[in-house]
Amino acid sequence: MRIARALHDQIVGQAQAEAPNECCGMIASRDGEAVSVHPAVNKAASPLRYEIDGAEQYRIQMEIEDAGLDLGAIYHSHTRTAPYPSQTDINLAFYPEALYVIVGLAGHGPEVKAYTIRDGRVAEAELVVV
Repeated sequence: MRIARALHDQIVGQAQAEAPNECCGMIASRDGEAVSVHPAVNKAASPLRYEIDGAEQYRIQMEIEDAGLDLGAIYHSHTRTAPYPSQTDINLAFYPEALYVIVGLAGHGPEVKAYTIRDGRVAEAELVVV
């Protein structure tokens, strides 16, 4: 996925602002290019996991669909660990066509990685900041 620096920085900024809790949201895309970021509230309000309220998730998905866009990615942050899907992330990866973007805040600076998660298998995906 290609993502504009401004959208990338919006996600990183949200992750930093919501720390020590994890942040979350969705990225709308068209033809592999991120078009818009849709921040969500972490209903779990936890530094260890995230949960998007079902009604909010539906609203965001309808906004994306109504705009003629695709659900390109679901993102969240890891405030204490590397930006790699946890077993919980893998178990709750219900959108095999979407990327899973994770902002890691545990290191010296924010690190953003993208993955595909299909049938419990994780593979790093390309995330190109332009």
